[in-house]
Amino acid sequence: MNTSWTRRLVLALAAPVSAFVFAFLLSSIVLILSSYNPIAAYSEMINNAVKLESIIDMLNEATPLYISGVAAAIGFRMNLFNIGVEGQYQLAAFAAAVIGAKVVLPNGLHMLFVMGVAMIVGGLYSGLAGLLKVTRGVNEVISTIMLNSVATLGIIAGLFPRFLEEKADGAVGLGTTPLAETAWIPNLNGVVQIFTRDIVKGRKLTGILVVAIVVGILYHLFINRSRLGFDVRATGMNPLAAKVGGVPSKKMILLAMGLSGVVAGLVGLPDLLSKSHSYDQGFTKLRGFAGIAVALLGRNHPGGMVGAALLFAFLNTSSGVLQISKTASSEIVTIMQGIILLAAVVAYQMVAQVRQREEIKAASEATGANA
Repeated sequence: MNTSWTRRLVLALAAPVSAFVFAFLLSSIVLILSSYNPIAAYSEMINNAVKLESIIDMLNEATPLYISGVAAAIGFRMNLFNIGVEGQYQLAAFAAAVIGAKVVLPNGLHMLFVMGVAMIVGGLYSGLAGLLKVTRGVNEVISTIMLNSVATLGIIAGLFPRFLEEKADGAVGLGTTPLAETAWIPNLNGVVQIFTRDIVKGRKLTGILVVAIVVGILYHLFINRSRLGFDVRATGMNPLAAKVGGVPSKKMILLAMGLSGVVAGLVGLPDLLSKSHSYDQGFTKLRGFAGIAVALLGRNHPGGMVGAALLFAFLNTSSGVLQISKTASSEIVTIMQGIILLAAVVAYQMVAQVRQREEIKAASEATGANA
């Protein structure tokens, strides 16, 4: 029994460890070929990462990446490739910024209202792709790609000029009317400073981190501890068997796509409720596509995606440091992210094949013993 447990642990760690080692070696080769010292570059990245302000930056960066990863993972567990998270959270943030600025509500309630608007818009927009799939058989990859463009280059681009902030002097702002302070989410600096020193350099830990934690817990409970989550996983693994077992596949598709969009609607809230408090042309983009990488690297597991989001956040926050210190080009971070993702996918697939061979062998031995 102990040997079996040890072997499972080794197989569980084999993929991420081997992917990390491969990415480390290949990235080092790229650095050497680029005339950089890999030891100096890695040392600079690590020295920067252990600073309190850098940790705050990494957590702020990892928070929306994790939420985006959960949004993508919900679709993946249903065997649906929702690559429309990008358009869903952009449209959700835009709608929440416009509607939230027009509403007057007390502290807390206003913030929840803005969050609710973002979740509803994200869910409805993602649900549209699900509806196209169950009614017209449109592949969700195609529909979500097109809906990304419709959201960003169509709806937002067309409506954005109509909702620009009108200042007191008659000038027009660069973004939508800022949300009132009643909609802002408090930062978590006070909580962090109980256990550490004062946070300096204007860094503020976003309160959306708490939302991300709640999202991760609810995702785990839904996927692994609920009847609906079991139906979603069963339909994703074997739609025909699930249908024979009485699981309505079309309903599961709509549910998975809708929930994926609901979570996607939260991705833009760190900027909306913690930073800019409005939607402008510089609103953070590409988090939807980064979330797909987080979900793939984290194997759709709530804990695994935490590690993946922190890893990507660590690399993203290191790019500027490398450029300033001139120990490496900032582009090496992008290369490292790609190498890590590619290595992880290959490693996980190899480990899965080993596990499958062992399961077949064990089943064969058990059958022979019973015979």
